[in-house]
Amino acid sequence: MCAALVAFSRRGWGTEVVVCDNNSTDRTAEVARAAGARVVFEPVNQIARARNTGAAAASGDWFLFLDADSHPSTELFSEVADQIEAAQCLAGGCTLRIEGHHPVAKLVTGLWNGVSRVGRLLAGSFIFCEAEAFRTVGGFSHELFAGEEIDLSKRLKRLARIRGKRIVILHRHPLLTSARKLQLYTPGEHIWFFLKALCLPKRTLASRDECHTWYDGRR
Repeated sequence: MCAALVAFSRRGWGTEVVVCDNNSTDRTAEVARAAGARVVFEPVNQIARARNTGAAAASGDWFLFLDADSHPSTELFSEVADQIEAAQCLAGGCTLRIEGHHPVAKLVTGLWNGVSRVGRLLAGSFIFCEAEAFRTVGGFSHELFAGEEIDLSKRLKRLARIRGKRIVILHRHPLLTSARKLQLYTPGEHIWFFLKALCLPKRTLASRDECHTWYDGRR
């Protein structure tokens, strides 16, 4: 990510990198500090809380949320900068590309990319947003253990309509993201979770146990 930040520095913009350590068991905090990032700690294992803790520590006018296992390009960051400069965008995301050779996962990712672009739904692995707008809608919901980015998308879209701005999904330079979960969990586990989330979204997404593929500690 640090290499991609040149897209902002070329425009004379200042940036800061905030890494939220959410009870990591590896060298996340150490590596982040060595790279010049500010590290904050969130004791409760929950994606929404980790992202909100990172946002609370940031001081910029715009937030850019990025998962640690994703690899943004300079070109993608440059597109984000273009959107910010145009001043018509409240928030945005981008399409995704799975690393490695996983035909079924690539098909599913392609379907998600289509839904994301049509519905202007943000993928949690990459979100940029006006800091003030993020605070106005209340950030990520602490009631959800998964799907928090969809919930945030809906609230940001409502605010964007009120303010006459747009939610954009960038697609020319997809975010390369890890296929780690595909190697850690079987297709049946993924399918079962998505069926539960589709049929019983509130009960499923509000339960840490039901969202075990995010929280059971497999690495």
